[in-house]
Amino acid sequence: MPAKSILKLPVTKVYADTISEMDDSVAIEEPLEIRLEYGAMGQRQVQNVSVTMRTPGNDAELAVGFLFTEGIIKQADNVINTDHCFIACAENKENVIQVSLNENIIPELKNTERNFYTTSSCGVCGKGSIDAIRTVSSFSQQTDDNIISSELLHQLPQILSNHQEVFITTGGLHACALFNLEGELMLVREDVGRHNALDKLIGAALNNGWLPLNQSVLLLSGRASFELVQKAAMAGITIIAAVGAPSSLAVQLAEEFNITLVGFLRNQRFNIYTAAHRIALPVHETTY
Repeated sequence: MPAKSILKLPVTKVYADTISEMDDSVAIEEPLEIRLEYGAMGQRQVQNVSVTMRTPGNDAELAVGFLFTEGIIKQADNVINTDHCFIACAENKENVIQVSLNENIIPELKNTERNFYTTSSCGVCGKGSIDAIRTVSSFSQQTDDNIISSELLHQLPQILSNHQEVFITTGGLHACALFNLEGELMLVREDVGRHNALDKLIGAALNNGWLPLNQSVLLLSGRASFELVQKAAMAGITIIAAVGAPSSLAVQLAEEFNITLVGFLRNQRFNIYTAAHRIALPVHETTY
């Protein structure tokens, strides 16, 4: 993520009875407008589909990932170009990005009738129902024999922490990471919005031709909310681990999609909320 993700500001630091003046690093938060260009040549039209508050960086991945996880596009080759509007449009707007589709692709724009406005804390709040997600996911009925050991799970948060470049400097970003089933790190993305970080991750995976991500483990640096499980389900992810707590609706959605959901993964402990068969546990006496 570029240096533009961080802003230096003068602050007054207070520690007990000691006061000092110095610069501090904060994570940048700016709006990103996502526009979609589509239609036959000579009849192209542009539609605004979302405004999200994000940390600048990996904006093309964010835009493509958002369009995919919302079911507006189906695969990477639907897209012919993604650029900021100081390149793609007749405007000099670095906080506007335009995604151009192949002329034979008709985007699923019924969701845009909700007049998308996503904040850094809420990705798809107001989504009608879990059934609505099932109708647009290409990977909702997968079967697999994935297994990851509890010993390996315990190692993942520290690996992610070591690669959170902007968080280390600012302490102000969410992160998510993809690991393979052997615990090898595949991708990390950071953003002030947890749903943006995951859209960036899924957008990068989509561009790399990795979907479905049914041989991967998704690690979230914070809590597991409904919208994050929804986006993971859209990408075919079957194992999600979160450093924080899950919400009730996240657990319900994970159960509906047969996704293994782990929460409170830290300090050598975790809870398994759904599909525990994918976690190889140590052999010991179970307590209740």
